[in-house]
Amino acid sequence: MKENKVLFITQAALIAAVYAVLCVAFAPISYGEVQVRVAEALVILPYFTPAAIPGLFVGCLISNLIGGSIWLDVVFGSLATLLGAFGSYYLRKNKVLLLLPPIAANTVIVPFVLRYGYGVPLPIPLLMLSVGIGEVIAVAVLGSILLNVLARYRGILFHREMRPME
Repeated sequence: MKENKVLFITQAALIAAVYAVLCVAFAPISYGEVQVRVAEALVILPYFTPAAIPGLFVGCLISNLIGGSIWLDVVFGSLATLLGAFGSYYLRKNKVLLLLPPIAANTVIVPFVLRYGYGVPLPIPLLMLSVGIGEVIAVAVLGSILLNVLARYRGILFHREMRPME
């Protein structure tokens, strides 16, 4: 039991760190009204481990804090990632459907943050289109590639079945 908790926390921390590092490394395209947040490709990780759920949330939270985001973005942007991660976890039995929750959560939530938090003068539907396109590129394209590559090494990288925080 204790070993599972340590493994869970370690995996979550590693995922958070990788998410934050990817956002900082690709900062010019990770923040703003037109973005392709490469780190969002990691939202496929709940397919492999439930530790990805808190890991993605904390990683997004840290990257938004480091990236100089306003509090609305830190809170609601991170919650969008958390909702997407939960959705991916619950749809993990289908490699296509698990991509949809993160795309949907960010496409619906982030445009309101951009409009009302940052004062971006574009209409919400246009912001949804912009954010949605970035999410499709990051999650459906990059995430799908990552999912297929990691699936080959699943037994090595994610060798234990765990339940969230037993």
